[in-house]
Parts: sequence; C-alpha cells; structure tokens
Amino acid sequence: MTTTNPQKTQILVIGGGPGGSTAAAMLAREGFDVTLLERDAFPRYHIGESLLPSVLDFLDLSGARPKVEAYGFQRKPGGHIEWGSNQWDLYFNELTGNHQYSFQVIRSEFDKLLLDHAESEGVKVMQCVEVQKIHFHDAAEVSQRRPYAATIAQVGESGEAWDINFDYLVDASGRAGIMATRYLRNRKYHDAFKNVAVWGYWEDAGRLPHPKEGAIATVSIPNGWIWAIPLHDGMLSVGVVLHKDSFKEKNSRQDLETLYAEALADNETVSGLIASGHRVGDLKVETDYSYASTNFAGPGYFMVGDAACFLDPLLSTGVHLAMLSAMLTAVSITAAERGDVSHEEATEFFENSYRCAYLRLLVFLTAFYHQYDGKDSIFWMARRLSNHDVPETKIKLAFTSLMSGVEDLMDVREGAELMTRDLVLDEMSRRVAENLQIRHDKKQMKALYDDHVREDNATFFGQVEGIDVIARGPEQAVGGLYVKTSPRLGLARVS
Repeated sequence: MTTTNPQKTQILVIGGGPGGSTAAAMLAREGFDVTLLERDAFPRYHIGESLLPSVLDFLDLSGARPKVEAYGFQRKPGGHIEWGSNQWDLYFNELTGNHQYSFQVIRSEFDKLLLDHAESEGVKVMQCVEVQKIHFHDAAEVSQRRPYAATIAQVGESGEAWDINFDYLVDASGRAGIMATRYLRNRKYHDAFKNVAVWGYWEDAGRLPHPKEGAIATVSIPNGWIWAIPLHDGMLSVGVVLHKDSFKEKNSRQDLETLYAEALADNETVSGLIASGHRVGDLKVETDYSYASTNFAGPGYFMVGDAACFLDPLLSTGVHLAMLSAMLTAVSITAAERGDVSHEEATEFFENSYRCAYLRLLVFLTAFYHQYDGKDSIFWMARRLSNHDVPETKIKLAFTSLMSGVEDLMDVREGAELMTRDLVLDEMSRRVAENLQIRHDKKQMKALYDDHVREDNATFFGQVEGIDVIARGPEQAVGGLYVKTSPRLGLARVS
C-alpha cells in the first residue's frame, strides 16, 4: 500500500470495490499511472455475494482470474428458482457451452483479492483516505465541467489533507456516488423498485441437493422474495426483500426478528435449508432503491458501478455492472489516449454502452417480475416502467441490435421510432417465458427445442447481460465503435 502522498497521477480512481479495482488494474496493465483511493481499510464487509458468469471475462482482462479460481470460493452452477406457482433449475451450461459457472463469494475477501491484485499490477493503492473536494474547470453546464484535482485526507480528525492532480477521474465510490450526489446532483430514483432487504447468516444450514448444491435459491413469497446463497466458509446468506410499503406496515406492528422469521417461514425450501442451522450475528437492513444518473460520463470523468446506477438485486447484477463499466472505462480512456478515437467519441461510447447495459437489465428485471402469477404489491409495482425510468430517446439505442429481427417491433410499423417501452417489454417478457420453458423440463429439453432455438435464446440473453460486448466485435458496435481485446485493449471502428 502506498505510504507517500502523491501530488499527480494520470488516472485517479475513487473506490476500491470490484469496479474501482478492475478499472485500475486494466488501466495499469495498459501502462497508465493509476492511483486508487479507498475510504475504508480492507477487508471490509459488503453485500452482493452471488456473481454472474460474465465476471470470468472481466477477470481474464484484468489478469485476476487465476487468483480468484485458486482462492476456494464456492462454485455457482446456476440457480434454483421458485416464482409464484412455477419452479425450475437454471444451469449456466445447459443452453450453450460458454460461461458454465460462476462463484458465490464473501465480498470482504473477494474485494480485497481484487484490490491487492490491482496493486500487484502497479496501481498506487491508498486506504483510509477520503475525498474532501473535487476541483473543476469552469463550464456553462455542470455536467461539462472537467475535474482536474481532488483534495484528499487521511480518515480521522487529525488526517493530513493535500491536493492531487489528475487527467482522468474514475468515480467508483459505490452508492455514495461522489460525482452524482455532491456535484452533478443527477441521480434519479425508479418508482417501480423501492424495496427493503433484511438479511443474516446461518451456520450449519443445509444445501440444495446435487448437482445444485452451490446454486443460489431465489424464491418468491407474498409481497417479496428470498435469497439463499451458500458460501465457502460454510455459512448460508439468507435475505428477505420486501416492497418498502409492505416492510413499513409489517415493521410497525412487529420487530425485525419476527418480520424476518415469518418471511422465511413462508417458503418450504428456505425454511428447510435453515432448519438444521442457527443464525450468527445481528440482522442487516438496507434499502434497495434502484436509481440511475442522468449521465454516466463527461469531460475527463467516468462513473462506474453503483456510483452511476443501481438495480434491484433480484438478478444479482451488481458486480456484473461494476466490472462491465470498469472495462468500458478502461477501453474508452485507452482508446482516447492512444488517439484511436477522440476524447468526445470515447466519452460518448462509454455513456451509451453503459446506458444500454443498464436499460437492458432494467427491462429484463421488469420482465422477470412479469412472470409472477400472483397479485402482490412488490410484483405489480414492478410492472410499471415510466419515461422517467426508461426514456423513449434511449430505448431504441439499447434494443435495436437485440431486436432488429423482430418485425412487430421495427419498421413494419410506420417508422422505427415507434419502438416503445411497452413493445420492448412485451418482447423481453416473451423471451423470458421462452427461456424458462426451455429450461423447465430437462429431459424434454432437446426433444422439444432444437439447437437453433436454444442457441438463439442464450445469445439474446448473453447480449442483454453485456457479455457479448467483448466477444461479438462489430456486431455489438455502439455509435460505430466496438471493444477490442487483441492485440491490446481498446476501441475499433466498424469498417
């Protein structure tokens, strides 16, 4: 860990979570001088333990994958889902041969591993350091003011403060969102997803039967849903997510322990898993307000992960979005600094690419909630997507490449501009239902669905998750630019 107080760096990264560490490591591997500031001392606790398979691609690009593979985290083959009256098992390897597993991680250990890796790649890591102020060049619009320095200090009353100058700022400060909340003031909350999570950790609890013993269990209950995540230290992370109105009503007449216990008792699978165990430690509570900033980037700055946007945790997309935006930051800065694209093009590419990824997952999340066949408030509230949540001006950008072959969404109507939220949501809901039906009966899967249907559906959701932004090249171009990883990380133009 760096002990001196640097006065200048090419790239200043605020935040040492998966987004900040991944962006810093990738940029350092490309030869940049990178300084990373982290307010806490690692390891530190964090929620968000269940990872998507896409993280393997990002770990490859940052060079951290061998360390993660060797650490001993719980392998995650997929998920067990009970949603309304439906029940199915989802295995990552059953539709295509790619991305066959992921991990369930203890975030304090996972995050420290990534931060240490970034330092091993040459990043100057400074822990227990906070940002007191960011300095900007003048501009008429706040979003167009370029940051050039930060006043930082050691955490604590007697901490020494000093200024550090930089060429680029990467804000990976998590939900605190320094740029969004202190300076841009451009964070907008979604009306559809205002939930509260209550969770704890169980020792000596059971596991799902083979071959899904490492899978996450996601089960619906009246007014909410439950997660159960097995961890490599033997603990089972068990959380309850309720709509804030339901939580408020229940919590007004019963204590948190009773609320939590009664929610777990509503599902036989989860109550069966914890029957042999006992909870360790106090319950934790967090409000899962989903939000997005009106812009994710500007002159000389990029907002990564939760600093830019946050989604309801149902689909376990937190670390995925953090690492995806970290990679997009690295390729954008690298391409601009090498002169492959202009700085304005790089910023626009990041803004549009990250926005597309977020909007696709937001619609995917809403469509998944649509599959619930009950009429409880959390699921019905989640059916509403407003122009505030998904702007009509952005929906075409996010979904044209995915749905260009869907005639009823495109030019068969008068003008492609008529691609609307409702049409996109209907198509996404159809795709989700198709995916679930394909996976429902494993024995009949191949008999009922030919390879083309399975592969097409898997490719579609691979694009939704953003995995193919790496693999598909020109086919995933945004504004005529796409990510390239060979021979070096960067951006390329469509010929």
